[in-house]
Amino acid sequence: MYDYLIVGAGMFGSTFARLAADDGKTCLIVDKREHIAGNCHTEEKEGIQVHVYGPHIFHCNDERIWSFVNRFARFNNFRNQPISVSDGKVYSLPFNMYTFNHMWGVKTPHEAKEKIASQKLDLQGREPRNLEEQALSQVGTDIYEKLIRGYTAKQWMRDPKDLPASIIKRLPVRLTWDNNYFNDKYQGVPEDGYTAMFENMLEGIEVKLGVDYLADREAWNAKAKTVVFTGKIDDYFDCQFGELEYRTLDFETWVEDTDNYQGNAVVNYGDSDVAWTRIIEHKHFAPGNKSEKSVVTKEIPATWANGKVPYYPVGDEVNSDRYAKYRELAEKEDKVVFGGRLSEYKYYDMHQVIGSAFAKYKSLV
Repeated sequence: MYDYLIVGAGMFGSTFARLAADDGKTCLIVDKREHIAGNCHTEEKEGIQVHVYGPHIFHCNDERIWSFVNRFARFNNFRNQPISVSDGKVYSLPFNMYTFNHMWGVKTPHEAKEKIASQKLDLQGREPRNLEEQALSQVGTDIYEKLIRGYTAKQWMRDPKDLPASIIKRLPVRLTWDNNYFNDKYQGVPEDGYTAMFENMLEGIEVKLGVDYLADREAWNAKAKTVVFTGKIDDYFDCQFGELEYRTLDFETWVEDTDNYQGNAVVNYGDSDVAWTRIIEHKHFAPGNKSEKSVVTKEIPATWANGKVPYYPVGDEVNSDRYAKYRELAEKEDKVVFGGRLSEYKYYDMHQVIGSAFAKYKSLV
């Protein structure tokens, strides 16, 4: 009899297991995939750590969380400075003075502020009804049309008018010449990749891979006093209220016979007639990587279907109401606790998942 059966070897499950093991608790982790680390999983190709499920840059301001992950990995000094290609021109992200200078030729924050103000949508005191209104009220027409509309419509496969305003609120806008995407005090990528970090995190903890917990949940539940479920909450309850919707991606990855393919880790493509949303060059996540080749990935939005990898929850009214019903059922479970982005149907950055696991473990002990 284990103290905890943890379903999912991703960030939430692995953090929870480490905290419990540090307290002398016995844990068994099971995961449906054949690898640990969830969507953070990395694999080495051509001497390069490849982010298999899309790029992951760790960033936070919480010293406790930063100290925790540094127990298991040495982080480099990578700073995310993505660019966006639109109509043959290149713009700096996040929106900053470099972006505004290239867009309008302005050179001072005052000029940029005036230009944005002249184009902003006046909501007359009300809240934005959708993503388009949020963007237009934040950055105005030009930036929305060139850098947001096409990219967003591709990524979500919906008109921005049909998406919730909350999605675009994560995008920083700065009146400085600072193109570091994150403002956090602590930033970086594990030098040996995320999978190596998870291997260290799970040292001494029993892990079984290729296990479909839901196919035989009663037998697995009998092995532990408490079950921590980190998978899709709708799957746990047999989708009785309907399936929760996600955005998903397809990836095309190949090796280029060059040491520098695009000169940047992340290049977005805002034009609606370009199928992919961005191209990732993995070696740039490790400044100074000496490989003579480069591994490159195109991210292509794909239609959601059960069995595909869930990435971004669609937090519209229908899905939010549906999730609330599942959450009500989850609260009635006496042996199973739920945590992580799939069980909470919420987009989390990595440090937020760790923080959530800290809080959940504390609440149980």
